[in-house]
Amino acid sequence: MRVLLGKDAEKFLKGLPLAKSFLIKNLRELIKIKKYPVVMKLISPRAIHKTEVGGVKIVDNLQEAQETFNQFVKLAKTKRMKLIGILIQEYVKGREFIIGIKKDPTFGHVIMFGAGGIFVEALKDVTFRVCPISKEDAESMLYDLKNQWLLSGTRGEKPVNTKLLKQILVKVSRLPQKYKNIEELDINPLMVSEKSVKIVDVRILMK
Repeated sequence: MRVLLGKDAEKFLKGLPLAKSFLIKNLRELIKIKKYPVVMKLISPRAIHKTEVGGVKIVDNLQEAQETFNQFVKLAKTKRMKLIGILIQEYVKGREFIIGIKKDPTFGHVIMFGAGGIFVEALKDVTFRVCPISKEDAESMLYDLKNQWLLSGTRGEKPVNTKLLKQILVKVSRLPQKYKNIEELDINPLMVSEKSVKIVDVRILMK
């Protein structure tokens, strides 16, 4: 089994809306950042859940970026994690969802959709379909969510773009047709707003 993270995983998602990012390996490369805020992420095979190890931070200026870079390097050494680099990613606003693919021994590849980010464990609100799915299947997955406020918004918030969200679900469900050796795929979070959908983090397990 191979675990693909960051840029390696993103290669399998061509044609899908990925948040803009680039990988750096030294402090000098921070000058490549043209606009703040950005999100900095520690990339390591042992840091699959980056937030749990303290490997994700939003920074507002160069000084904060330098401090965070040094913190991540120290963190990797302390936890004895192989550091591939530090990912610099555009800051994306929106509501957090999760899309997953898993190879089931009975049904083959299935797709999961639900509340993502910090809500994955808190709400445990997910739904499944057998891959590939149709637009109608994608729509029914959205209706399956118990926490419909994630789609419609709470007081004063606008609804997310469900049209784009359904398109992404259909496209992701077709990936196993192209890459049959996918065992697992996790897009978490998928950031969805009124106008856009962006894949912020992805992990793929290949056989």
